[in-house]
Amino acid sequence: MKTKLAAIHSFIKDISSLSLPEKFNYPFCYEAHPLAKLAAMQVQDFLSKSYDNEHNFGIDPEHEGIVIGKMFGVLIVRNSENEIGFLAAYSGKLAQGRQHPYFVPPVYEVFQENGMYLTEVRAVTALNEALETLEQDKEYLRLKSQLEELKSLAAQEIGELKSEHRGLKKERHKRRKEAQISLLPEALEQLLEELKNESLKQQYDLRVLTRSWDAKLQEIELVIGNYLKKIEQLKEDRKQASAKLQRQLFENYRFLNANKDWKSLLSIFTEDLGLVPPAGAGECAAPKLLQYAYLHNLQPITMAEFWWGQSPKSEVRKHGDFYPACRSKCLPILGFMLEGLAVDDNPLENNPAEGKEMSIVFEDEDFIVVNKPSEFLSVPGRYVKDSVQTRIKERYPDAILVHRLDQSTSGIILIGKNHESYVHLQKQFLKRTVVKRYQAVLNGVVEKRIGIIDLPLRVDLDNRPQQMVCYEYGKPAQTKFEVQKIQDGKTFIYFYPITGRTHQLRMHAAHPSGLNVPIWGDDLYGTKANRLFLHAEYLEFDHPKTMERLAFTVDPEFEQYL
Repeated sequence: MKTKLAAIHSFIKDISSLSLPEKFNYPFCYEAHPLAKLAAMQVQDFLSKSYDNEHNFGIDPEHEGIVIGKMFGVLIVRNSENEIGFLAAYSGKLAQGRQHPYFVPPVYEVFQENGMYLTEVRAVTALNEALETLEQDKEYLRLKSQLEELKSLAAQEIGELKSEHRGLKKERHKRRKEAQISLLPEALEQLLEELKNESLKQQYDLRVLTRSWDAKLQEIELVIGNYLKKIEQLKEDRKQASAKLQRQLFENYRFLNANKDWKSLLSIFTEDLGLVPPAGAGECAAPKLLQYAYLHNLQPITMAEFWWGQSPKSEVRKHGDFYPACRSKCLPILGFMLEGLAVDDNPLENNPAEGKEMSIVFEDEDFIVVNKPSEFLSVPGRYVKDSVQTRIKERYPDAILVHRLDQSTSGIILIGKNHESYVHLQKQFLKRTVVKRYQAVLNGVVEKRIGIIDLPLRVDLDNRPQQMVCYEYGKPAQTKFEVQKIQDGKTFIYFYPITGRTHQLRMHAAHPSGLNVPIWGDDLYGTKANRLFLHAEYLEFDHPKTMERLAFTVDPEFEQYL
């Protein structure tokens, strides 16, 4: 490219034989175009050989600093002279926010000297410092300590007096009972009056002591209260200043689309969707790339994102692999930014089961065993209604799926033909008396032959339906495994899921704390292939009526893809 913009890079390799895509790829489900792969390789070569910044990706064990892997993106563009080049960007910040000229700048430069963000941050920081100074004031801390000591002394002294009074009360009760037996009425009346006065005197003494302590405590609490009012006011001022900063930040993040229309982050999320923009929205690679292209009159052609560095502890990110754009942050933003571009249809809106047939393995009056093909929904989805459930219900309106398989997973699904059978079969799953075995081919070698993977899982809120390992909020998930053979760098393996979490086998295979070898063809946690090599081949359970133990086996059809 002849352009002088530093952020636009020319291809090192000859690309004349590569045809351009007819439409821009759908960023949330795509296969990287050959041009995007070439651009990514060039960026990766730069990161490996020429990147001289301080960021530690976790690749070099001798590199100092906190290890943080990053998502990078490339955007193939065409300029006004019809020349093809590419842009590169990263998500978030690198090396404490210092911008590297090789990559496009952020949509909004928050660290601009004397800019709005740093000015407002300094104001919030000043409030934080004032608050910390007040909360650590020596006189304030002394008064708080003195108050606690006095409260303890008050409780002790009042408690001792109450204890003494309880003893005197018992003594009066004893004297009263004895007097009622031994004394004449006139003498008894006089004694009862004396006992009454003693009780009233003790109540009075307790009130005097309590009021005395209350007065002492209130005197100190009044002074402390003045401190607390100032502290609460500073907290309120800080809260308002932070909210103002956040709102101004959302308003300053302004995005451009192919129609040359502008929208702020606040407008995209809050005004259009009624949502609060999530942290880091607008800082991902994809919005940065498109923004730069639009601002410099470059035509976007195709885009791809790849992970560089060590995977986060909770997620599955493989070094150098391609990934879709994140949904929680980028879906609303890119939905606006792609307006005016010819974009591929969302593949998730296409029916993956079209032209496919599921086979009945077994059927009686109470249940059905179905062999579901790969890329076939178990239940209706958001866009596609065709599924095992809808097809079965056309024949048996009362039928209910007892369990599900992922769309990409093939194999056995159990269906109750009536509610009674469904409930009985489901209880077996809940009680874990059902035996399940999956066959899988992993895209790499697993050294350990047998074992149990125990990693709690929960949904990744930023990238549904992907899962993540979470020891705080995750649900327990355990999987037994048994390696069958190693062939051509692939591991053929049996999985025996103990629990049944979403994407459990896929996560347990791919996660660094699991087997660290993804299932072959896993487009979410590994690398896409011609299919996901995961098949539910064996199911063993009790007949819902006869209680006979039954077992069904359906071999996978992996051979035609190997």
